[in-house]
Amino acid sequence: MSNLDIFKIGIGPSSSHTLGPMLAANLFCKILDNVIYKIQRIETTLYGSLSLTGKGHLTDKAVIWGLNAITPKDITPQISKDILNKAINSHSINLCGKKEIHFIYERDIIFNNDFLPLHQNALIFRALGEDSTLLAEETYYSIGGGFVKNSKEIQKKEKISPSFIGFQVNSAKDLMNLSNKNTKSLSSIAYEYELQFHTKEHIYDYCLEIWNVMQECFAQGCNPKELNLPGPLNLHRRAKGLSERICPTMDPFGIIDYISLYAIAIAEENAGGGRVVTAPTNGACAVIPAVMLYLKNHSIGFNDSMVVDFLLCAMMIGSLYKKNASISGAEAGCQAEIGSASSMAAAAMATVLGANVSQACNAAEIAMEHHLGLTCDPVFGLVQIPCIERNAFGAIKAISAARMAMNRKSIPVVGLDDVINTMYQTGKDMNSKYKETALGGLASTIKNIC
Repeated sequence: MSNLDIFKIGIGPSSSHTLGPMLAANLFCKILDNVIYKIQRIETTLYGSLSLTGKGHLTDKAVIWGLNAITPKDITPQISKDILNKAINSHSINLCGKKEIHFIYERDIIFNNDFLPLHQNALIFRALGEDSTLLAEETYYSIGGGFVKNSKEIQKKEKISPSFIGFQVNSAKDLMNLSNKNTKSLSSIAYEYELQFHTKEHIYDYCLEIWNVMQECFAQGCNPKELNLPGPLNLHRRAKGLSERICPTMDPFGIIDYISLYAIAIAEENAGGGRVVTAPTNGACAVIPAVMLYLKNHSIGFNDSMVVDFLLCAMMIGSLYKKNASISGAEAGCQAEIGSASSMAAAAMATVLGANVSQACNAAEIAMEHHLGLTCDPVFGLVQIPCIERNAFGAIKAISAARMAMNRKSIPVVGLDDVINTMYQTGKDMNSKYKETALGGLASTIKNIC
């Protein structure tokens, strides 16, 4: 029930299509202990969005890494290369890190464009023995942000333990009630909430580790080893050139160039399969760190304490979207990813600049309101066009929303809970071809041109 796992350290380009399937393969390995000595083959079937955009999102490769018992924190470019070379060229994987088995990519990774009923991102693992005898089978759903559930878990509502005596936060209304009782800020409420599950030291260490990885990701994005991103678009990385050209200027709009640089560098690093933080997803991983880098480099006094406050606020708002709506582009469109990230960043920025809970929730609401209806239409299934630029716009909108909310004197008509519900309903009504399938929108147009 902690919100810390809203932010995870993982790899690009997608939290639901790369990180999630990799973790699902790790989970499947855990249930094979009693039969692993009998296993001759593992068959993985990707369904729905995982199938339609799987190759562009490296879903097939992520499954292979995970079945080799490699976790997201373990993966390095060399490990990735070695495992894939062995699987594709030598036709072998080290199943669960315990047993070498024969592997044929074309046979053992199956792409099925049909959608399973419980979620748009589904995959089924089957462990087969002699004469293709079924030894174990499990269905997993990658529900966004690197969160994975099996069939039983996705149908079961999360329940608080009967022995738990702390407080819950399930809505913006809950936040407002807590604030009205003790006049505490959003960051104070978020911190006290996390103290129910973790020590002060763990919370601070975790938040600062997340911040360090975000900054490392930005630095890597400005100094990439490859100047073009992988995939058929052969898209040229822009962050390196932008970082070399950008300089302080009297132009009042020059700050936008810096914000764009922060977001583009991180989003490009994610698109290249680099080490990133899901915030709350990989597709939207650059929005929150771009706003934080804006505060660090263009304001006074942004220190480690404010970093922790910022991230705790963002996690708290992110948890409301996860509990009451979705952070999955395959389920609710890009509004669930870039929109949620912008909303989280807006509330967090407003809070560290002195906003109360009401103003912070209003900032979050404004940011999401102006992402409503945003489709997820990645060209060629890659997290590149329009995803990279969308991160920059999401950061700029977050900053605008925070300032707008703090300068406001009137009472908002639309509340954060209202806009979260609206976003989810809009996503449910959205045609499936606009939800991370690369079958409609910009993806369809560019595909036809190419």
